[in-house]
Amino acid sequence: MACAIVTSLLNSSLLGSSTSTFLFSKLNHSPSILRISLTSSSYRFSSIRRSRRVRMAHTLAQATLGLTKATTIDAPKIVFSAKEIDLVQWKGDILAVGVTEKDMAKDQDSKFENLILRNLDTKLGGLLAEASLEEDFTGKAGQSTVLRLPGLGSKRIGLIGLGKASSTASYRSLGEAVAAAAKAAQASDVAVALASSEGLSDDSKLTTASAIASGTVLGVYEDNRFKSESKKPLLKSLDILGLGDGPELEKKLKYAGDVCSGVIFGKELVNAPPNVLTPGVLAEEASKIASMYSDVLTAKILDAEQCKELKMGSYLGVAAASSNPPHFIHLCYKPSSGPVNAKLALVGKGLTFDSGGYNIKTGPGCSIELMKVDMGGSAAVLGAAKALGQIKPSGVEVHFIVAACENMISGTGMRPGDIVTASNGKTIEVHTCGFM
Repeated sequence: MACAIVTSLLNSSLLGSSTSTFLFSKLNHSPSILRISLTSSSYRFSSIRRSRRVRMAHTLAQATLGLTKATTIDAPKIVFSAKEIDLVQWKGDILAVGVTEKDMAKDQDSKFENLILRNLDTKLGGLLAEASLEEDFTGKAGQSTVLRLPGLGSKRIGLIGLGKASSTASYRSLGEAVAAAAKAAQASDVAVALASSEGLSDDSKLTTASAIASGTVLGVYEDNRFKSESKKPLLKSLDILGLGDGPELEKKLKYAGDVCSGVIFGKELVNAPPNVLTPGVLAEEASKIASMYSDVLTAKILDAEQCKELKMGSYLGVAAASSNPPHFIHLCYKPSSGPVNAKLALVGKGLTFDSGGYNIKTGPGCSIELMKVDMGGSAAVLGAAKALGQIKPSGVEVHFIVAACENMISGTGMRPGDIVTASNGKTIEVHTCGFM
């Protein structure tokens, strides 16, 4: 993209700076400028030679900025299974049991009152109750203990605290704790169960299983694309025990995996440094999503010239100072069959870096080094597009809008006090060039 822009500017006969086409148009219609270009050939050619050197140097700098390339890392591929078996019969690396504070209650003989925990403890000869007492494990939220005890089919047994009362959030945290334990033990096969699941309705069991699966996938994932050395997660399978089985539960687990895929994609976009994730690269990522799920997604990407034709002056004003051109992204999800009963639009902020412009972010607490996350809205929107491309819901049409650009500083940049004109004709006076 940068090479194409440079080539088009070199074909212009007058100016040596990366000025907008609007300015070229104004100058080309000025008789005085035209007379200079016709009567002073030495000025013209020296100006072009100088502009070529400047542009070539700038293009090289853009192409080699940091020499950073992301390493390709596959998202976690975990096989989910829902099973109804006795916990003591399960075989694998880690059997994790989610427990509330109430579940950890013991009788006068120091035996668990909870039937599932009592059954496990009996099989382990009382070691589970003894170890939980020594570890001061009471089932509080955030507590966990993983023990290697002989007597079960699993190599290790873990107790994960859910707090006083369980909820969807606590079940997601259970999955995250399981992921942490699996990474620490380098486990590949893990099972999760609840000490108290008998009071859950069928719908609650589906939601619980989905939350556990989501927490595990997102807990296992680590974005190591920009590290020189990294370890791949070893977790391959997660069995969810005691929450039912059958096609409805399997469908719910697949749904959780599809949503997590979109979440991970969004995280990768936000985590990418701004010298890698430029507006053009963000547009390429959007186009890739549409290509991957072309049966339901289409993409339309507008470049700067097309945005000018649509008179998007306020948008182009933000991008005016950057050497990375803006890209206006529009993805559209339509179900492959059936009627459309509702239409939705998701709009995400796509500022891949916000320097603050002439109101540059300086001083303690300005967090300019974090301004790559100013495109977090676009990451959420494109992550949602990827998830919908996999889930393929019926009856709804969804539009995903991202105005991708950079807010930088240069002589062509927008200034405080400037007046820009939006595509709807409204004029806007700029008071600050920092877009929070």
